Amino acid sequence: MEHPENNESYKGLVVNAGIEQPSSVNPYRRLKPKKRQLSVAEFVEGIIKGDVTILSQAVTLVESVKPEHQAVAQEVIEKCLPYSGNSVRVGISGVPGAGKSTSIDVFGLHVLEKYAGKLAVLAIDPSSERSKGSILGDKTRMEQLSVHPSSFIRPSPSAGSLGGVARKTRETIILCEAAGFDKIFVETVGVGQSETAVHSMVDFFLLIQLAGTGDELQGIKRGIMEMADGIVINKADGDNLDRAKLAATQFRNALHLFPAPESGWTPQVMTYSGFYNLGVKEIWDMIYEYIAFVKDNGYFEYRRNEQSKYWMYESINERLRDSFYHNPAIEAMLAEKEQQVLQGKLTSFVAAKSLLDTYFGELKK
Repeated sequence: MEHPENNESYKGLVVNAGIEQPSSVNPYRRLKPKKRQLSVAEFVEGIIKGDVTILSQAVTLVESVKPEHQAVAQEVIEKCLPYSGNSVRVGISGVPGAGKSTSIDVFGLHVLEKYAGKLAVLAIDPSSERSKGSILGDKTRMEQLSVHPSSFIRPSPSAGSLGGVARKTRETIILCEAAGFDKIFVETVGVGQSETAVHSMVDFFLLIQLAGTGDELQGIKRGIMEMADGIVINKADGDNLDRAKLAATQFRNALHLFPAPESGWTPQVMTYSGFYNLGVKEIWDMIYEYIAFVKDNGYFEYRRNEQSKYWMYESINERLRDSFYHNPAIEAMLAEKEQQVLQGKLTSFVAAKSLLDTYFGELKK
């Protein structure tokens, strides 16, 4: 580097040239070879053997939005399908702060100790609408279960899907079952509207509530209450015990006002403390009593078949929606029609009809 200060016009001032600076990149660094992606056969073989590393990689492919990843994932799922279906699937939902993750830690240890086998927990974490990021911190609350050799915990971002439960969660269940996990927990983000999707992929839907979050009117609201196969009031300990018992009574009274479920089972309301591990045994006795009940009357198989049918139609709807929005003619028209609607030149319905007519016209070509 030239220094003008060394010019004769600057008498008495000299700047040394200094030494040559070394490269910021380590010349001895060895680049790691790019990891080879497993073939479909290797994925299927590893999953069936119960290799959780390969299972995790397969779930990552399922969650990927890349078309090449989706193609491999669908092939893996198809080949794993004959090995699935041999598990008890439990959906766990509740308002944020109800203690879902802490309860799952206690529930998981209980079922593994009493019923043995293997447990997979699919914990859905809400994604930010602004940054699109997720903390994925549910696993940190499952301190004992996360280190248990027979458990597999997979936190996943909701990625904008309603309640974080959609087709990808159902496909992950199939992979976990093929890997030998005979107990599946699906934890929702607890937003309230996602429970229809959860209900359509589990055998038992458990709703976790808190005392003091509403009155009798809150208890008889339709929707999630009608879907629950069991309601449990958490944090029934210490000074909160009487309030929890009162809330349980209110929920029991509310359930009597609902029509009888298709299964013939009368949903039960129980209290427990996830933190102090009180009443957990009774909850799981209830769940396995329900499973035995619906298997005896044939509802278990009927519900599984109805769920498969539901997801067939959901897949059709999703593919049709993707086909519409990725059609080149529609992509070219969409922004223009949107502006015309915003400017009041077209109504929403006329704009939608114009776009659909164009789409159906493109299909006939």
